[in-house]
Amino acid sequence: MHICFITSEFPKKGFPHGGVGTFVKTISQQLIKRGIKVSVVGLNYISQTELEEYEGIKVYRIKPSKIKGLAWYFNNRAIFKTIKEIHSTESIDVIETSELGLAFLEKIKSVKYIIRLHGGHHFFSEAENRGINWWKGWQEKRSFKKADAFIAVSEYVQKHTEKYLSYHHKPIAVIFYPIDIISFSPKDHEGIDKKEKAIVFAGTICEKKGVRQLIQALPKIKESFPDAILHLYGRDWQFPDGSSYITMLKNTELPKIKPYDTAVVFHGSIAYETIPEVYAKASVCVFPSHMETLGLVAPEAMAMEQAVVFTNLGPGPEVIQDKVDGLLVNPHQSNAIADAVLWVFNHPNEVKEIALNARKSVLKKFDPNAIALENITWYSKIINNVRN
Repeated sequence: MHICFITSEFPKKGFPHGGVGTFVKTISQQLIKRGIKVSVVGLNYISQTELEEYEGIKVYRIKPSKIKGLAWYFNNRAIFKTIKEIHSTESIDVIETSELGLAFLEKIKSVKYIIRLHGGHHFFSEAENRGINWWKGWQEKRSFKKADAFIAVSEYVQKHTEKYLSYHHKPIAVIFYPIDIISFSPKDHEGIDKKEKAIVFAGTICEKKGVRQLIQALPKIKESFPDAILHLYGRDWQFPDGSSYITMLKNTELPKIKPYDTAVVFHGSIAYETIPEVYAKASVCVFPSHMETLGLVAPEAMAMEQAVVFTNLGPGPEVIQDKVDGLLVNPHQSNAIADAVLWVFNHPNEVKEIALNARKSVLKKFDPNAIALENITWYSKIINNVRN
């Protein structure tokens, strides 16, 4: 079996990447272990074409076009040309991409096309309180028509996407993301001194991740725990006019916290490999997202037996049972976030049990070996035209 992923987010040293890149890397490693060929095709972070082999995964990074107004056309043509060249020598069985990825891809008759729902334009437009961009919306609809099957990373993303887009009666499965339970393991990080009352967030610093409400929760937390510090790890987000979200927070929210220059620390982007060390130093990990397809950060921190506060919206209840293996809160309510953090600080014995349950839960729901087998079984069904 040969699986070809289309993504420009596969991790490259020195460049930031998102959850899709992390997923493709993790699942590809598992597939390679089971004798399955994996290729990854996407645009390069730099202005040149490169072929990299990473632990048996062939990563084709294409030089991106810079032709104004037509870059999308030439980029998609280059991606398809590369796929055809790969297919001519190493027959591809499945091409997998995200929601928009098939819009301009031609059909190779012998290859099955699968869309994995990581959260597309229609899905996130609601969370970001914006309208549908007609061009992206059209592409997403066109892409869905070309798919032979779908994989949703949570029941929520499957049902929510269906409000806007049709699956055209094609097969669909719900398969969670795999979590690297070795890297995100408490045993690997014994001996690290935890900072006192360190509140840790990891992710893009933007509105839909609930960062503003998290900062607004800090004054209430500091009334009881004045030494509490909020550590924010992740890249800045920019408004359509190019202005910085972090700058906005510093101008509007941080002045309400005294002294804000030591109470809130923006660390910027960090290498994915260092995230376990960051979680290991946390007293509590807080991810109050307004909308997620599933999210990697919460189960990764849970796998390290950390206390995690996660959103009660969207797929939150699929990941966490409140007060059993983590805490769920309304991410729009800063008081609720503060209360959850204070509960963690004030109930150390209960939190120890919750933290132990957290890793057990991740091992049950997100084990990479089990997830890999689920994906392989699904690929085989689609390749052989077996319906659910």
